[in-house]
Amino acid sequence: MSAESAIVAPRLDEVERAARELRGVVLETPLVPLRGREDEDVWLKLEVLQPVGSFKIRGVYHAARARLRELGPRELVTVSAGNTARALAYSARLLGVRARSLVPDTAPETKVQAIRRLGGIPELVTREELFAYLSERRFEREPVAFVHPWTDRDLLVGHGTLGLEIHRQLAGLETVFVPVGGGGLLGGVASTLRALDPSIRIVAVEPEGCPSFHEARRTGAPVQVPCSTMCDGVAVPFVTEALFSLLSALTDDCVLVSEAEVRSAIRELALENGVVAEGAGALSLAAALRTPRNERGRSVALVTGSNIDAALLAAILGESTASGRSSPA
Repeated sequence: MSAESAIVAPRLDEVERAARELRGVVLETPLVPLRGREDEDVWLKLEVLQPVGSFKIRGVYHAARARLRELGPRELVTVSAGNTARALAYSARLLGVRARSLVPDTAPETKVQAIRRLGGIPELVTREELFAYLSERRFEREPVAFVHPWTDRDLLVGHGTLGLEIHRQLAGLETVFVPVGGGGLLGGVASTLRALDPSIRIVAVEPEGCPSFHEARRTGAPVQVPCSTMCDGVAVPFVTEALFSLLSALTDDCVLVSEAEVRSAIRELALENGVVAEGAGALSLAAALRTPRNERGRSVALVTGSNIDAALLAAILGESTASGRSSPA
């Protein structure tokens, strides 16, 4: 598939087959009501409980296995803000090959060390170098099995298994809030839910500091935007042409949330729900809570990742105490 080829939505039978292949590799994560706000009817899909601390293992393992079936044993390679690289390292260990990932030199040290602990090789580069490696398709010049972090269709199929679980776990579901960076998670989950129940509203969520999909929807075509956000897991300055048409067709709305709202959601998850979430992992809850219940109905917020720097988490938790506010009611 070329960089410009449109991506076909994962089919339901493909996602169901992927779910069978992923048994024993990924967890069927719990869907739990948001504590202290039962009247809001918001449910949390706790992907933070996956073996690598994020949803990424679903799509990355499925895509890695597919690439190795096609190409034979060879080094697995991806580019990542941290969580995809961690999932690739974990997958490589299960599949018996080596994993190397280009990671921005601004990535939190906690994510870099997590990659190394799993045997992965993080190659720290500037964000400019990382995106050039992708846009110029330099991976095609290397004898490796490359897993694209957003546009690999097998990746979308694997991420679609999350949609299967949500649909099975919660009756009367009306809205699902999905964080979007490169768009692989949104493409997989939304395709699956659309196939199962077209009436479910799909809301994409981005930080105000990196509104690439929001701006692409507003202008009608992919655009590059400046990115400045604590939500490093979704800090992607553009949506690829290959994904834009699919994501646009699948999404009912795109909500932007502020850094303050993300920090508040991180605090509420930790203090009221006992859940540690990184910035990108708390985006969906922040969006759900700013949307009136009468507009969204029974809602699911995907809590997608827990890999937050300890010092940052401590600072965020301390903000509620320093400001004299109690924990959320």
